[in-house]
Amino acid sequence: KLLYHLEKEEQMPDGMCIDVEGKLWVACIDGGRVIRIDPETGKRIQTVKLPTPRITSCCFGGKDYSEMYVTSAYDGLDEATLAKDPHAGEIFKITGLGVKGIPQNFFAA
Repeated sequence: KLLYHLEKEEQMPDGMCIDVEGKLWVACIDGGRVIRIDPETGKRIQTVKLPTPRITSCCFGGKDYSEMYVTSAYDGLDEATLAKDPHAGEIFKITGLGVKGIPQNFFAA
């Protein structure tokens, strides 16, 4: 079942996570953003733009899981592109989203 059709500017989906409200957060590689999708309605309900296009993954963390950490890539970018995109490869912390993540599950081997 198709959950959400990405808009042209969102590019391609990459890493994802779920918040306490059951909403899906998707890192948009080459789209420079993380989007929040309501899986019940299939609608985008929030967009967080970042200062680099190659966004690769997102997860919640911090003491109460109210911070989102977002990774970006720089592999394969030439020097000219890196000069125009100085934030490529950085990790970002986003606060003030108004929603928290859920703790990860631990499994015993």
